[in-house]
Amino acid sequence: MTHAPAVSPPPYARGRRRAPRARTAAVLLVAVASLLGAARAAEVPAGVLDAERERVEVMGRAAKAAVAIFAGEAGGGSGVIVSPDGYALTNFHVVQPAGVAMKCGLSDGSLHDAVLVGLDPTGDVALVKLVGRDDFPFVELADSDQVAVGDACFAAGNPFLLATDLAPSISFGIVSGIHRYQFPAGTILEYADCLQVDAAINPGNSGGALFDAAGRVIGVNGRASFEKRGRVNVGVGYAISSNQLRNFLGSLKGGRLVDHATLGATAATAEDGRVVVSDILDTSDAWRRGLRYDDEIVSVAGRPVRTVNALKNVLGIFPAGWRVPIVSRRGARRSVAFVRLAGLHTSGELAKIVSGGEAPAEGAPEGEERPGGDGPPRRPPAPGAPGGGRGGEKPPPALPESLAGLYEARVGFTNYHFNTVERDRVARAVAARHPGLGAGPWTITGTLAKGEPFRIELSDRHATIDLPTGTSAIDPAGELDAVPAPPGSGGLLAALVLWRRLLLAGPADLGRTTYWGTAPHWPAGDAASLETVAAPGTPGGPVLVDVLDTAASSVEARFHVGGDGGILGVDLWPTPDADPCEVRFEERGGPGGLPGGFEVRHADEVFGTFRIEAFDGGAGQGGGS
Repeated sequence: MTHAPAVSPPPYARGRRRAPRARTAAVLLVAVASLLGAARAAEVPAGVLDAERERVEVMGRAAKAAVAIFAGEAGGGSGVIVSPDGYALTNFHVVQPAGVAMKCGLSDGSLHDAVLVGLDPTGDVALVKLVGRDDFPFVELADSDQVAVGDACFAAGNPFLLATDLAPSISFGIVSGIHRYQFPAGTILEYADCLQVDAAINPGNSGGALFDAAGRVIGVNGRASFEKRGRVNVGVGYAISSNQLRNFLGSLKGGRLVDHATLGATAATAEDGRVVVSDILDTSDAWRRGLRYDDEIVSVAGRPVRTVNALKNVLGIFPAGWRVPIVSRRGARRSVAFVRLAGLHTSGELAKIVSGGEAPAEGAPEGEERPGGDGPPRRPPAPGAPGGGRGGEKPPPALPESLAGLYEARVGFTNYHFNTVERDRVARAVAARHPGLGAGPWTITGTLAKGEPFRIELSDRHATIDLPTGTSAIDPAGELDAVPAPPGSGGLLAALVLWRRLLLAGPADLGRTTYWGTAPHWPAGDAASLETVAAPGTPGGPVLVDVLDTAASSVEARFHVGGDGGILGVDLWPTPDADPCEVRFEERGGPGGLPGGFEVRHADEVFGTFRIEAFDGGAGQGGGS
């Protein structure tokens, strides 16, 4: 029997025979690692794991409202949806290169067309509207005055346009500073009262939301400090505060081109550290309210003013035209007055800025990512000014079919279509609140503060008021600025004539009426009783109400309208540079669905307090007599 010689196996065969032993070792290593991992997990307190799980869930919910904004070759940035119908906040410098229309992506991978709605170029804020659904994921605006240094925060956005799958990047950190002031630095963009954070804010994060630990928006990311080379974040980012955003949101939703407020005066630091008036325009409302050179500015809208930057900070969060209480001191005398804030720019200056007439300073703003470089974005004519297709100079731009009918050009507006939308919304609320009012003559009677009787008659053809001091009359069909009657009121009868027109026929019967935005509604009373009130729109402060602005019969009037359509007040100017007649209505309680009474002020003086006791609304009488 022949045996084959013994032959040693080749190396690869010898390796195979040892494989089972190697697999066994690998399995043991995995088992040991699993046991060690389980042991470590068991050592982590349950509260820590719960906090981690909650943070992940909060960030996941917030990410659904994050928007990636694409502006074609100009690059893009980020945004955040703040209402289920698709309104999203972002930066002015993000949307400016895009023009009227842009593409917006959500974290679920969907892509939506969006149209430009409103612009605040000074504050670097823009509002756009996404289309395609009416149940967009959204987040609410928190009270940024409650934010403290050390609070946890996180940003959601599209840094360096990395979100090719449209899922936003999340960066986590703390609030490093509050009430920061970032001066314009050669550009119009002024960041007042902003939040400073160490969460990574890189190019492309601009316009995205800064969230608190609960997933509420406390700001919109804008500027950041970058290294000179590479545009890499160095841990100092700035966010526009949510309270400032809330103050401007009404005007932005109305398609307006919004300006920021100024006092009509400049301030300086005195040798003893006080903030004093260094210059003031004698045409400003601040001057009319008694503010003079060297007066100390103590507080504005309830916030103490201890430095010049603090004054700029508080003024910078308000739109032009708002009325706020200001406390001043001259020697030992302390004064409190409501001051109507002026605008920083003329409408022409704003239009030039929006159209790209002012180039940004080098390195500012630092917030958007563009393909092919890190210099300032190219700035084609944007809608809103000469060359931009929104002032009547050129035909309106071609829009995607999904945006048809959502844009209307008009001088002084970003997108007049949305102004009509908001005006009609308010008009419907007013009509629903006051059904059945007759178009015939109205007769309103009652008593004044000291019990004296008054009688007011209003119709399409005559308007009279009987007071203990005499009878005054105007022609409602004529020029209402002819005689501000009754004397000393600033034009009460004209205000009541327009009030009646609004209640009967809505804005269409008033004249040129637009949606002005929202403003704080200060109740009847003097400013001294309100000097310590909280900021407008925050808990404890005055509510923000809708405002309709009308120019009719040579006067201008602004109506304050509550959420249920009730007329809360009217301010009427017979001439632009005069003090208005200010009427503040009680919300309810009067006959015929009218207010129970109203207070009239002119030039800081109370003209009269009227208690309505009877009302004949002229039901069924048709036209006036």
